[in-house]
Amino acid sequence: MLFQNRVNKKELKKKIQEDTTKRCTISFYRYVIIENPEELRNNLFVSWNELSVFGRIYIAHEGINAQMSIPEEHFELFKKQLNADLRFEKMVFKIAVEDNGKSFYKLTVKVRHKIVADGLKEGDFDVTNVGNHLTAKEFNKAMDDASTIVVDMRNHYESEVGRFVGAICPDADTFREELPIVINELKDKKDRKIIMYCTGGVRCEKASAYLKHHGFKDVSQLQGGIIDYVRQIKAENLPSKFIGKNFVFDERVGERITDDIIAQCHQCGAVCDTHVNCANDDCHLLFIQCESCFKNTKGCCTAECMHIADLPIEEQRSLRKGRKKTDCLSVYKSRLRPNLKEILDNKSLKG
Repeated sequence: MLFQNRVNKKELKKKIQEDTTKRCTISFYRYVIIENPEELRNNLFVSWNELSVFGRIYIAHEGINAQMSIPEEHFELFKKQLNADLRFEKMVFKIAVEDNGKSFYKLTVKVRHKIVADGLKEGDFDVTNVGNHLTAKEFNKAMDDASTIVVDMRNHYESEVGRFVGAICPDADTFREELPIVINELKDKKDRKIIMYCTGGVRCEKASAYLKHHGFKDVSQLQGGIIDYVRQIKAENLPSKFIGKNFVFDERVGERITDDIIAQCHQCGAVCDTHVNCANDDCHLLFIQCESCFKNTKGCCTAECMHIADLPIEEQRSLRKGRKKTDCLSVYKSRLRPNLKEILDNKSLKG
């Protein structure tokens, strides 16, 4: 059996936009020993494909990390099947804040070395020795203490559009880059209370164990991440200390948490928090672009990319040979207004 989707991406996207099936977007993770990730991967793909489940799932010896879109009519059966596996029983699901049912358009289940790429060797530290898990109410209370240090364990482009007020937001493109940055920035604060957050909790789970391994005494994380924080504050009528958008890694790109727009268009500086990928297939740089600039540049990040995107597809392919995507980023930065270039080069957004 073929354990992957072979249909053209554009066709799949068109199909999901036209589909009227009611779906819910969820995420979940668990650090648990999986002896045979490949076998589990194949079994899950078969059972989930039969339920018309879409999503992006990573499986490794250390556990599972999943973001999924599930037809509402199959949700209870999906949960029953997953909980039948003792490794995943009583799984906690984070339900999307904003959901139009179009978050994913195909099912992808991949075996990875780690469920979150951290660049660390296996066995370097005890990943089960994690910090305390704080509810939304407890997290808010901890933030009210002026001595508490709040750390955003997400990438810079996530914190650029939404973050907890006063949080340290490291300048990092990946979780792998962020771990040593955080350790270095907090090296003289090992006796302070450290509270961390991320989208759904999976990055903080590992980061809290890493900080404890390096001698930090009081480490906690937001239970369920930003996604479950929003559910909790709504249910308990609590104030939101998170402002802006929650960046998500699917077709929605972001979930609106508050009406605050804390970012700027990278091209004109207008107040904006809409992420787009450059329309040039050789680039696909993720950046913030307002509606006006999107129209003026046809969704491209530079004049060069706009020119390439207008070329016949065969000519575009010939230009890609030997060219690195990082080349486009350097060109893009050189075209920015000076103050916006500084924003991209120094993304440590401390509230």
